[in-house]
Amino acid sequence: MRLIHKIILISLLPLSLMARESTVKQLFSVQTVKVKVEKTNHVRKNFGFVTVDDARVHHITPRFGGFVEKIYADKIYKYVRKGEPLVTVYSPEVYKAKEDYLNSYNYTKNTHHKGMLRSAKLRLELLGVSQKEINELIKTKKVSFKTTIYSHVNGYIFKKTISHGSAFNAKAQLYEIVNLDEVWVEAKVYENDINWLNDADTFDVSFKSTDKIYTAISTLLYPNLDPKEATLTLRLHLKNTNTKLFPGMYATVISKDKTQDYLTLPTDAIIRKDGKFYVFIVGEYEGEYDPLEISVKVLNPHTYIITQGLNTGDEVVSNALFMLDSDAQVNGLY
Repeated sequence: MRLIHKIILISLLPLSLMARESTVKQLFSVQTVKVKVEKTNHVRKNFGFVTVDDARVHHITPRFGGFVEKIYADKIYKYVRKGEPLVTVYSPEVYKAKEDYLNSYNYTKNTHHKGMLRSAKLRLELLGVSQKEINELIKTKKVSFKTTIYSHVNGYIFKKTISHGSAFNAKAQLYEIVNLDEVWVEAKVYENDINWLNDADTFDVSFKSTDKIYTAISTLLYPNLDPKEATLTLRLHLKNTNTKLFPGMYATVISKDKTQDYLTLPTDAIIRKDGKFYVFIVGEYEGEYDPLEISVKVLNPHTYIITQGLNTGDEVVSNALFMLDSDAQVNGLY
């Protein structure tokens, strides 16, 4: 049924309704908007947390047993650099290997047969003794009881299992060092988002602690659905060069598909009734607005994509709900 609003209706109102005249006049202050082409993309928002990149977790595990003599990396979450000393220990096994190497060096230094020396050096290397300590052994010609273990990466100490005077066995983990130059963000997504993730082109991640917007350099959807929450986990890989992101931080993930041209209208211009979508299109005569059923898709919380029923430049009422309210007042529905 066509809705026709004409200014002439005001003059036909009975005198008893003159008090409502100012209200009725406002009904015809109708604002309109034109259907336009917008170059943009779909946007989705999800939430997640920063986690450690598994590939950047390093364990300091000596290949020999011994006793702690001096601890340099003595605090949890202390930052250490590659090559920095972590702990000095005494190991009977390493001490014996050092003696063998020095004796082999002295025995073979005036001969061309260096097989024994190479074997003795290889044993030290396999035990994890640093090249710096091996060179010092030859330079001083003295075997030190102490052996220093160095960090082979940059990172934060997340675990420490030793204290001054501790004894440890071979294969015991003394430290866990985590490099945070790159981190993961694990975001929860719903099952019906799987198709969307296939189309998503970029993933921008923001945090409350910084104004910087991070862009994921790779993504992975875990092949495991949480039956309690009906969600999957999307893993995003972020560069964290300035180390401003730490495990546990809350993240907002904005995903976008490729930029395209869409026929659009603001959401206020469209009204939904009985599962169908309608607009009020400007009619042939002034003050005339015709309801028209259309087909739409959501672009973002403020915009619909017009898939059927309208063309570029078509003019519709900018507030569809206002039109229904106006019609009700004019026709005395309340």
